[in-house]
Amino acid sequence: MSAVKKAFSWVRKHLVVFAGLLVLAYILLPNLVVVIFSFNKPDGRLNYTWNQFSFDAWLDPCGSPGMCEAVGLSLWIAVVATLVSTVIGTMAAFALSRFRFRGRAITNLLVFLPMATPEVVMGSSLLTLFVAMGVHTGRTTILIAHIMFTVSFVITTVKARVASLDPALEQAAADLYASPAQAFWKVTFPLAAPGIGAGALLAFALSFDDYIVTNFNAGASTMTFPMYVWSAAQRGAPVQVNVIGTVMFLGAITIVGVAQLVGARKRKVDA
Repeated sequence: MSAVKKAFSWVRKHLVVFAGLLVLAYILLPNLVVVIFSFNKPDGRLNYTWNQFSFDAWLDPCGSPGMCEAVGLSLWIAVVATLVSTVIGTMAAFALSRFRFRGRAITNLLVFLPMATPEVVMGSSLLTLFVAMGVHTGRTTILIAHIMFTVSFVITTVKARVASLDPALEQAAADLYASPAQAFWKVTFPLAAPGIGAGALLAFALSFDDYIVTNFNAGASTMTFPMYVWSAAQRGAPVQVNVIGTVMFLGAITIVGVAQLVGARKRKVDA
């Protein structure tokens, strides 16, 4: 009976860990399926059942016509949208966190609206605006749309980081005769960098992955990677789609892992 009590006590003590591992496994299971089926050689057009292990898709990732062009366009849009939204969002986050001005509450509400608005409504509204202005839909309209909704996520992420910073650190830098620019670049910016980096990664992921808003504003001749996957799924997505998904997944894990290692090493040095 004592052994049963000890086992029950051990399980209860680690119940949160078990729950976390189950949730993590549930989240990562689709990614694991994508990785596994990137090495599949299907018997036909559909890559839904395992047939044969093969490196063919990895050796020829551009074997499907038009896919690499779609991936390149998605990467270009995601990179530019991330850079622009990160710069604008960071400045806006500092302004909303550090300053009190008329209309600040309304501005916070407007920042939240793109995140709360359904993508179908946002995409159709932007298309209506572009048509009314006589703007030709294509990669430019996609880029404008992506900047518009990713900047809200950057502002929210960076703002949370800036709100946690101690203003006394900047005051201490000023007491040591640092100019406002020196205090920002030497003290504030390094402390806010993790939040800025997280906002940038979130903006990139949202931009690269977006389908609904992009589909409304892409026009007839522009196709991003999510649009290509959707159109290819109608007749059977090629294995190369899983290869691109695996590369993006492993790349994201690598970036997060490197950031964690750098942060841990920095904390160890500071200690």
